[in-house]
Amino acid sequence: MALSVRLSNDLVKVAQITSQVMHRSCAKQIEHWALIGKIAEENPDLSYAFIQDVLMAKAEMDSRNVSTYEFDN
Repeated sequence: MALSVRLSNDLVKVAQITSQVMHRSCAKQIEHWALIGKIAEENPDLSYAFIQDVLMAKAEMDSRNVSTYEFDN
């Protein structure tokens, strides 16, 4: 379900700049920030870098871009 939301001009300007660097649309950049913020609020002990790593691992799993880990003794 889509919902229109009013955002400050300052937030939109920063999102537009950041979205160009990150190769996302402005809307997707704001969605990304919202997801990171939600995860951070639910898990205040996790670092931003750890959250990014978890999201990357999930994306790799979803795309089946993984290999079996083999432990060498």
